[in-house]
Amino acid sequence: METSEAQTSRADRIDMQTTMSKSPSSPGVKLNPAESFSKMRRIIAEDPDWYLNIVPCLSDLCLQSIVSNFEENPMFEVLTPTQKDFVHERLSTSLDLQVTANMVSDGVYWKRCCEQRWDICDLSHYGNSWKRMFFERHMEKIIELFIPDVTQTKTVLDMIPLCKNYVKRLDISQLLPPIKEPQNEEDECGSEFSSDNEYDEPSMDHFDFNILLSKLTNLEELHLMYRVKQCGMNFEWKMFEMTDRDCESLAKALKSCETLKLLRIRESHLEDEKCRLLVKYLLDHPSLRELDFSHNLIGDRGARAVGKLLTRSKLEILNMCDNNIRGPGAKAIAHALCKNSTLVSLNLRLNRLRDEGGEALGKALLDNNTLLHLHLGANEVTGPTAIALSKVLFQNNTLRSINLSCNNLGVLGGKALEEAMSRNTSVTECDIRLTEVDEQSVSYINQAVWNNQSLEQKKHGRESKTK
Repeated sequence: METSEAQTSRADRIDMQTTMSKSPSSPGVKLNPAESFSKMRRIIAEDPDWYLNIVPCLSDLCLQSIVSNFEENPMFEVLTPTQKDFVHERLSTSLDLQVTANMVSDGVYWKRCCEQRWDICDLSHYGNSWKRMFFERHMEKIIELFIPDVTQTKTVLDMIPLCKNYVKRLDISQLLPPIKEPQNEEDECGSEFSSDNEYDEPSMDHFDFNILLSKLTNLEELHLMYRVKQCGMNFEWKMFEMTDRDCESLAKALKSCETLKLLRIRESHLEDEKCRLLVKYLLDHPSLRELDFSHNLIGDRGARAVGKLLTRSKLEILNMCDNNIRGPGAKAIAHALCKNSTLVSLNLRLNRLRDEGGEALGKALLDNNTLLHLHLGANEVTGPTAIALSKVLFQNNTLRSINLSCNNLGVLGGKALEEAMSRNTSVTECDIRLTEVDEQSVSYINQAVWNNQSLEQKKHGRESKTK
């Protein structure tokens, strides 16, 4: 007979087998005790992301090792596209740019870097390149925070080899002046103990572009504003102007930047002498196509220099909006238009041309067959200018848009434009708002513009079908 202890052990084994065979994890299937026991075990991993279903393959483990040791042993070009994507998604965005700049190609990594630093990332402004966006905005920030004689020039020079292949545009919205050292009472009162040599002037009034532009071999656009965005209670007018030293330094730098296509200097207190100096170094520039000196203080002498530039460059777009150009300056630009064969857009809005300048431009356009867009809004021109331009509309079939808004053209000027537009087939935009033109003339002119727009659309439709 079995002892009571043996009988109890046997009963326990039978109960266990019965329980395992009825396990809900495998209904209707009887498993042996070993298999059932393994199914019932609860595994608690030290790594909460670890689980049995997927075991990392060896290639992923190797790629993860590359990611972890990228700074000490960077490897990227030898990887396949799929492997590069793996690395892009996992590399730390805090890695030194000396490591990643010329090693990691454009892609997800640079997207992560951009989105981490900036809330708004519009890729369309950067040729759909995340890497270009990162380096352009990074260089812009370095320049905008550069303080002469405080920030080390090495900060900029060290970045140039890393970004020069990717920077095509720089949009600088502020330039900081040097920090002014407080003067003691003796200096202010001209004490006998003070001397002229005690105060050393800063080396530059703003950032020196000479150290940068010649080295950016792919730079095509440069937008500058000499101002301080958040000056607070330290406001001074000098914070909002380009100085003579700034102008001379920039002019020399522009001449050395032979890839530049667009130069824009706005709201920088740019007057005649500075304009003349800049133009002097831009004469015969091999690639400059667009010049924007709007919202400055340029007068007739500066306009004469710009007129000379039109005869010795290949400018296509000129914007001199909101300056102090009057009749003589407009005449100089008009004289250049007679000889120019490249300019397609001229914006002289918000100047003081009056009829002296307006009539000169009208006569010049009789001999010009390339200009497409003319803006003379708010220039104090009247009927004689409208009559001169109406002669252009009779003869010239090149002009596409003309803006004469905010001028006092009067009834006679409106009638002249109405008659000219009745025979013109090229102008698809004619803005004569706030010009004191008779409503009937406005209606006829608008109808003529609409007819020209319809003809233009039909023309484009036929051209698209033939392609």
